[in-house]
Amino acid sequence: MNYFSDSSEWRYLFKNAIDWDTIIPLYKSSFPTAEGFNDKEEVIAFYEDLLSATGEWTAEKLASRARELDQVGGGRMVDGRVEITDVLKKTYQEAKDLDVYGVCIDSQFGGLGAPAIIGALIFEQICKACVSTSTQIGFFTSIADMIERFCDAETQEKYLPMIRRGEISGSMCMTEPGSGSDVGSLRTTAVPQGDGTYLLNGTKCFITNGGGGLAFILARVQGAPQGLEGVSMFFAEEWMTEPTGEKVHNYRISKIEDKMGMHGSITCEVVYENTRARLVGKENEGFKLMLHLMNEARISVGLQGLGLMEASIDAVRNYAESRKQFGKILTDLPLYKRNLEDWETERDAFRVLMVDTLSHFDIFQRLDMKKRHTGDLNEEQDALLKKATRVVRQRTPLVKYYGAEANATISQKAIQAFGGYGYMTEYDVERLHRDCFGALLYEGTSQIQALMAMKDFIKAMMKKPTKFIQSIVISHPIGTLMNDSEFSRSYTKVQYEFRKHVATLVMRCFKPELKVSELGFKDTISQVNKVFKKEYWQDTGRFDKLMVHAETLCQALSYCETLKVLAKHANRDPSRGDLYRRYQKLVTPRLAGIYADWAV
Repeated sequence: MNYFSDSSEWRYLFKNAIDWDTIIPLYKSSFPTAEGFNDKEEVIAFYEDLLSATGEWTAEKLASRARELDQVGGGRMVDGRVEITDVLKKTYQEAKDLDVYGVCIDSQFGGLGAPAIIGALIFEQICKACVSTSTQIGFFTSIADMIERFCDAETQEKYLPMIRRGEISGSMCMTEPGSGSDVGSLRTTAVPQGDGTYLLNGTKCFITNGGGGLAFILARVQGAPQGLEGVSMFFAEEWMTEPTGEKVHNYRISKIEDKMGMHGSITCEVVYENTRARLVGKENEGFKLMLHLMNEARISVGLQGLGLMEASIDAVRNYAESRKQFGKILTDLPLYKRNLEDWETERDAFRVLMVDTLSHFDIFQRLDMKKRHTGDLNEEQDALLKKATRVVRQRTPLVKYYGAEANATISQKAIQAFGGYGYMTEYDVERLHRDCFGALLYEGTSQIQALMAMKDFIKAMMKKPTKFIQSIVISHPIGTLMNDSEFSRSYTKVQYEFRKHVATLVMRCFKPELKVSELGFKDTISQVNKVFKKEYWQDTGRFDKLMVHAETLCQALSYCETLKVLAKHANRDPSRGDLYRRYQKLVTPRLAGIYADWAV
């Protein structure tokens, strides 16, 4: 089995849904064999071979090892450190042999220098095989990106080759007991020392791969402002070498959490007691830097949701096509067939949204790196970065929310599709469902993502309310009657209905309380005039009435954005029209239900 070469859908999307014309030129200078590529097709073929190799490894080795890893776990506590289990060691060694850790590390540090989207697609393959393994391997590659993006040359030269060789990994240390979603309330302190380092004291919890050897840590320098404005980011090694040559703990792992699922993912509590660390960037700008890794991680959670969806649905189809009930194969039973087809439609549509998002994310990653290192973007590149940044910011909470929530539903339904067998550990679907809950929680819960999506959308809308109202008029379906494209006409209608109902919801929540009999005509006119001023709409206190609708707005945004990408594909290739129609049929009643809820 091969997760890439055996999937016609993945092969199609790889060739046709990624903006290779923009991405390849951005990376050409970093290709170690750039002079060997004569055109775009050769580059694509090279990476297809790479994905075929990892597709075979993930399908054959990692997937077959997932149950064992779930049973024995990824690591155990030994003298304040994490000792990796033998089953995870096998995976680490195989990843090293395939040079998975170095795929996206720049060639000057011994890596392949591949586009970020290649690393993301390999990550998705790992997610499908074993989501626990994906988190462990993910903290090799994501820490490498942070070091390359934000750290000094000395740190890069020391650690990037080590990460590429699989000798060390790391963690993102943000969450504290009592400071989960409210990051600004963290209590870990940092005291500057005379040699330019800082001493950290505090405790972090729920830290994935906390014993990997390296850590980016959020802490507050004494005297810094409260809240997010006073948070700084630090880089620390787990082990320090004494003048005698002895290695001692710089920070220690106090425990490994015993979780409901994802047993192969090592989730730690980390204690800092005068931990020596170096400041990354400037004081009080730590959250902005950590947000880069958080957003990358949130997009990765979308990939985890997709991988688990694929695994659950594949398991159901394989089971259903070999089992009979009432004298028929399960897939011939009408309701069973309908349910399975609906799950496959949602999987296929979300996969398209993810690939399109990754394409923009790759452009953002590359140009952001160049801007930070050299600052010499030309006019065209600057415009590309602004567009990619806008799309990535808009999509990040959507793909995190949608991927996690859709997977939770589908993995639950997969258990029911197996009947009683689905509840037994003999089959993988019970593990897949247990593993789905992590994505609902880490990197910001689904509800946090919904609030982010709502605030960004509403603030953009209220920044220029007149422009938003004009967009409703322009998008009225009557204006597209002469459009030859079935999919453009269809999507425009969807977008019009969405904007119309959003406008109604916002006006209902934001309208001023007018009592003409008490205010008098003059004062009433004055109150009405305020509604047309930008300051009225930018008053964050007025968002309170909208908060209860954050999740349904996020859902609607996710469905509409997915339809937008599907329509784009169908306009370009009519053979993609069937997926657009199937997905529109699936989400139309969902959108109607959301709009009905907004009207109550």
